[in-house]
Amino acid sequence: MSKKKPGVIGILTGGGDVPGLNPAIRAVTIRAIREGYQVIGLRRGWAGVTETIREKDADNSNNYQYLTEELVNKSGRTGGTFLHTSRTKPSKMKKDDVPVHLREKYNADENDLTPDVLKNLDWLGIDYLIPIGGDDTLSYAVRLYQEGLKVIAIPKTMDNDVPGTDYCIGFSTCVTRTIALTNSLRTIAGSHERFLVLEVFGRYAGFTAMLPTMAGAAHRCVIPEYKFNIDKLTELMISDRNHNPSRYSVVLVSEGAMFEGGEMVFADRSTDAYGHAKLGGIGDLVASRIKELSGKHNDGKMINTIDQKLGYMVRGGDPDAIDSVVPMAFGNLALDLLLKNIHGRLVVLKNGRYDNMPLDVVTGTKKIVNVDHFYDIERYRPKYENFEMKPLFIMTSEG
Repeated sequence: MSKKKPGVIGILTGGGDVPGLNPAIRAVTIRAIREGYQVIGLRRGWAGVTETIREKDADNSNNYQYLTEELVNKSGRTGGTFLHTSRTKPSKMKKDDVPVHLREKYNADENDLTPDVLKNLDWLGIDYLIPIGGDDTLSYAVRLYQEGLKVIAIPKTMDNDVPGTDYCIGFSTCVTRTIALTNSLRTIAGSHERFLVLEVFGRYAGFTAMLPTMAGAAHRCVIPEYKFNIDKLTELMISDRNHNPSRYSVVLVSEGAMFEGGEMVFADRSTDAYGHAKLGGIGDLVASRIKELSGKHNDGKMINTIDQKLGYMVRGGDPDAIDSVVPMAFGNLALDLLLKNIHGRLVVLKNGRYDNMPLDVVTGTKKIVNVDHFYDIERYRPKYENFEMKPLFIMTSEG
């Protein structure tokens, strides 16, 4: 396919949707076009580039599209991703998921389609690839960079757990929504003098439970990084309720939180392309158990619970101010690097400053809450101390 000089940029969004993706796509596209580049939006994450058919007359409308200023401006103020997304992993694809036109070539139980992904990108004339995603999506970007593709990545995830950066697109809106929804539900908890148990996102990292609690939305939170004792949590919740004039208390439960002596709670046994089982149900179990145990610490009287999984409600709708500004900056940072012919980098926010890191940082470590620095294991809540010189959202893996 013919190229327009100085080159062609491919951009995609993978993994879960978050508010802020469309502003990032807009930032990359507008800057790139004004610098003379052509921009191709690869649809449905890694799925679109995997399923592309390298034939002139093939219908690839579901796999990629050419981006214009008019198109991205219309979408740039909205949530979600107009390029759509998926959890496709081309390097480890099950037999039944292989595109039909490639099934003769790839017929093992598990297949690595990377050779065809590279051919598809070359057929599209893509010189540079800008993937926007979490550590799963970006781990495959590392693979393509190792294969010789020029890659500059943008971190996205409402869990805020991509290593190397203090901030990921989607996190601020998630925290904003969590606080707002918790404040809406507390009127019900107060009216009925109940416990309010809210399950929030966070498979391996508890940032989405910690920050709203730190902001005053909840009395307690339990996170994946520290296994909690349910009897102790119940006692703390009762104490909070007794000291509250409206006679209720609130706990935020990360979806990856675990009971002392237990493991993660899964919704079912199915797994996604990256091997992650679907989490869900820990909030229900916590609500049930603290109700059962409440009489022990409340003169024999059980306390009812309001049990709500916030789930997709915190990732829907338009981005907040931070998730409108940061994606704009990240997109332009990516173009700055590209114009300098620098690649194999992840654009980041670090110590309050925009910067970039080696791309393979996303596969070299894990980003989780530093329990010693930030979590009070006796009180099941954040520590409110030593904030000097901390970044905007306080918590990093490094402390």
